[in-house]
Amino acid sequence: MEHPGDPSRVATILPGRAYAPGFPLLRYCVMLLVDRGWSVREVCWEHGDRATPEQAARESARALDQVSARQHLVVAKSLGGSALPYAVERGLPGVWLTPVLTVPAVAEAVARLTAPSLVVGGTADQFWDSHADIGPGARVLELSGADHALEHGTDVHRALGALRQVVDAVATFLDELDGGSNAY
Repeated sequence: MEHPGDPSRVATILPGRAYAPGFPLLRYCVMLLVDRGWSVREVCWEHGDRATPEQAARESARALDQVSARQHLVVAKSLGGSALPYAVERGLPGVWLTPVLTVPAVAEAVARLTAPSLVVGGTADQFWDSHADIGPGARVLELSGADHALEHGTDVHRALGALRQVVDAVATFLDELDGGSNAY
C-alpha cells in the first residue's frame, strides 16, 4: 500500500513474517509518518509468512533500491530487519522493531549502525540480545518483560503501555530526524 506525501521524504515499511503493516506497531508508525507528511510505502513479502531471512533480505534490497528520495527511512519489524546489512551499507536511517539478533548478519549490522536509528526490543523476546553490540548511530529502547510482539502475554494494559512507549520513542526519533538534531 502507498500513502502519498512529500516525495522527497519516503519511508519504506518492511513487515515481519507474521506481522503485517496493519498490525499495531507498524500501523502506528505509518500513522506518525503520514501525519508528518512522509510518503510511505508498505512492502509485502512475495513468499508471505514462509519468507526466509535470505528471501526477505533480497526483497528488501529490491524495495529499498526503488527509492531515490532525498531522505529515505526504513521502518522494519522482525524479519524486515533482514534489511539491516543493506541499510547500513547505504547509510539509511531506520526504526528497527524487534530485529532478529540471533541471525549473525543482522547482529553484525546492528553493531555497525552509524545512521540515525532506533532499535527496539523486549527482554522476553528469544530473538533479542540485551548485551548486543549496538552501533553509535543507534538509540535503544528495551522493554522489560516484553516478548517478540512487544507485548506481555495476555496483560492488555502492559501491552498498551509498551505500545505507547514505542510510539512515543518513534515520534521523538522522527522529530529529531526531521529537525536534523545531533542527538544521535
